[in-house]
Amino acid sequence: MPAITRRTLLALTGAAVTVNSVSADTRASPKLQALIAAHEAAYAAFHRVVHRAGSSRDDRERADGVEQEALLAVCSYPAIGRDDRRAKAKYLLAVEARGELDLQEHMQAILRSIMRG
Repeated sequence: MPAITRRTLLALTGAAVTVNSVSADTRASPKLQALIAAHEAAYAAFHRVVHRAGSSRDDRERADGVEQEALLAVCSYPAIGRDDRRAKAKYLLAVEARGELDLQEHMQAILRSIMRG
């Protein structure tokens, strides 16, 4: 029996929600906007794979890996200005609220990005 990860279980149960990436009152830099858009696309692709009939464990693991890399890129981004910090925080809080910001690497990347910012 293929292993079911917490992430796959969340995706299968429909527990995932769409994140409104950057609200109108926040002007994130083009770089951060691109990173968030890339994560949103990878997250949507992950869910399509999980819900696709006949998707293999390899397909799910590959999609999960791509999504995780995109999320780590957002976590790692050294937000420079107040608008970037606010947009990044809002986005990551929404991701965390759906239970996705749980890897040790996520927290390490966030903390390192603060030191670089």
